[in-house]
Amino acid sequence: MSVFVMEIGTEELPARFLSGLEQEIASRFEAALAAANVEFGTLNVQSTPRRLALTIENIDAVQREAEEVVSGPPVRIAFDAQGRPTKAAEGFARTQGAELDELFTLTTDKGEYLAVRKKTGGRPVQEILSEVAPEIIAALPFPKKMKWGSGDFTFGRPLRWVLALFDSEVVSFTVAGIVSGNETCGHRVHGPGPFEVSGADAYAGTVRDKCHVTLCAADRRRVTVEGGDALAAQAGGRILWKDSLLDEVQGLCEHPVPCLGDFDPSFLELPAEVLLTSMESHQKSFGVAAADGSLMPHFLTVLNMTPQNSALVKKGWERVLRARLEDARFFWKADLASDFDSWLAKLDNVIFLAPLGSMGDKTRRLERLCRWLAAAVAPDIQEQAARAGRLSKADLVSEMVYEFDSLQGIMGGIYARRKGEDEIVAQAVSEQYLPAGPESPVPDSLCGALLSIADKADTLAGCFGLSMIPTGAADPYALRRCALGIARIMLEKGLRFDVRELFRYAQEGYGERQWKLKPEQAAEKLHEFFVLRLKNLFVSQGHETLLVEAALHAGADDVWAAGARLEALDRFSKSAEFGQAVLTFKRAANIIRKQGQEEDGGLDGCYDASLFEDEAEKALAGALEDIAPDFEARWAADDYHALFGLLGVLRPAVDAFFDSVMVMCEDPHIRRNRLNLLQSLVQRLGRLADFGALQM
Repeated sequence: MSVFVMEIGTEELPARFLSGLEQEIASRFEAALAAANVEFGTLNVQSTPRRLALTIENIDAVQREAEEVVSGPPVRIAFDAQGRPTKAAEGFARTQGAELDELFTLTTDKGEYLAVRKKTGGRPVQEILSEVAPEIIAALPFPKKMKWGSGDFTFGRPLRWVLALFDSEVVSFTVAGIVSGNETCGHRVHGPGPFEVSGADAYAGTVRDKCHVTLCAADRRRVTVEGGDALAAQAGGRILWKDSLLDEVQGLCEHPVPCLGDFDPSFLELPAEVLLTSMESHQKSFGVAAADGSLMPHFLTVLNMTPQNSALVKKGWERVLRARLEDARFFWKADLASDFDSWLAKLDNVIFLAPLGSMGDKTRRLERLCRWLAAAVAPDIQEQAARAGRLSKADLVSEMVYEFDSLQGIMGGIYARRKGEDEIVAQAVSEQYLPAGPESPVPDSLCGALLSIADKADTLAGCFGLSMIPTGAADPYALRRCALGIARIMLEKGLRFDVRELFRYAQEGYGERQWKLKPEQAAEKLHEFFVLRLKNLFVSQGHETLLVEAALHAGADDVWAAGARLEALDRFSKSAEFGQAVLTFKRAANIIRKQGQEEDGGLDGCYDASLFEDEAEKALAGALEDIAPDFEARWAADDYHALFGLLGVLRPAVDAFFDSVMVMCEDPHIRRNRLNLLQSLVQRLGRLADFGALQM
């Protein structure tokens, strides 16, 4: 078995491109080799800022052979009445490169066809690779592509060399005017090269030993973390590692060398969030914390070389960071000199969404909506919730957030504390944008949870009124994330209120506007959208889709209750009684769904016991009446597990009813009474789950 190595050498690629390119190269080569019937063992793609390297081990040297049956024209037109081949048969043979005597009759379900057996494969794999490699390189996707020189070829960054080796032989092809070869280039400082690679097996060692490049991203990360931890320990601290920044840093260097720098301790007067953001966003550096968690006047950066004069390089990094921190200190002091009233006035000149008014308008709506939410779930914090809503966007006009927009909300909370606001208000403002994603935590405080819900509901109501509804992958205003965030907060914080009322109240907060959808139409579409997000959330948590649908069909306006009912239904579905219960109660639900619509005036679930003719009718009515007090008590206590347990009490009476009673009898009065008896059953059980949606 052989080894194939291909290295695409480029100018420095952005770190954010690398992971996606690795996946694209891997998937495209896997697909190309599978289509060509080429067997291989492992396929691995690695990257640095200046190279994309593919290694395929245990790859066949020769394409696997296969026999393919190619069908042609129907036999009836391939031969004339005398059995002589027609032009159709001759043309088919010529097209397939076969002689007429090699053709045979293929019998299929659609009739008899002329066919030929063709052997494929047997080509040297090097030939196949020389064809597919340049095609794959040219087709690699980038967020942005560029041209260079006088050619028309486009790529993420200019190509500089291409290495392609099949064992010790060069796989020859041309891409972007560059002819593939057996040479690679090294680190710009420590080993620029070019260096000849004797064979595919020698590639990794050449890159490591001669090029002085750490090809594996995991190795670069390990070198960074181990070296950084050691330097921080010498200073008596620990590095505040951030995974996303670590991923970016390892994509910025080929030869990582951690370097610990210092800054003036006077900058520690700034909030830790400001210091860390300044280090991370501008300098791609990490903070250093003491044992008690407080920041120390040090930072860790990662160099892409081993410097000859470490002290000089360190001094340069410190000088640049100092300038950044001086700016941050200026913003901090300027913001502390301003008051919230001046910021709130400025919000009237900041657009939220053009048709939906200013950020000032939004904060007034949030003040109103937060007060309403608090009245529903926590009346004792109504004033704090309303104040948090009013101050929620004030930091958007601060100097600090203008410079570091990722600190919105966080700085609002910090400034609220410094300006004497209630701690409940300050924490709520700082948590308003949580959860920031599906894995992000929800707000820790109740007031923060209410503000976050209000903010998201306000955005949803406004966008749906303007018919800005997400379609496909397009969701420019992150409305799916808003809906999912509301659902997660309600579930995880145990908040109980009607989401229909939430969206209606949020919609009313906009007052009279030129909506693209009628308010009732927008409200219905928004509710459907929210329930779909809730369904997706439950399914992502491992619940079966049918169980989720059954629980949500029974009601989704109280999100916490819907989740609790789903948990109980999920548990009930694993019991021995589940199968028969579904068959029994699904039958009742289906009868009502079909026949109830045909009854004049519909069904109200009210029946007349004097019209009962069969003992089974009386028994079912009696069973319903007997469990009613227990059912309502357990419903009021949210004891859904016990409620599903009551189905075992009801089922024998329902089964007996179906065994001996003809529901759709001739007498319209008796028929309607029996349907209303079933409707009474379905109405009660329908509060638990839609049994008609379940299957066995």
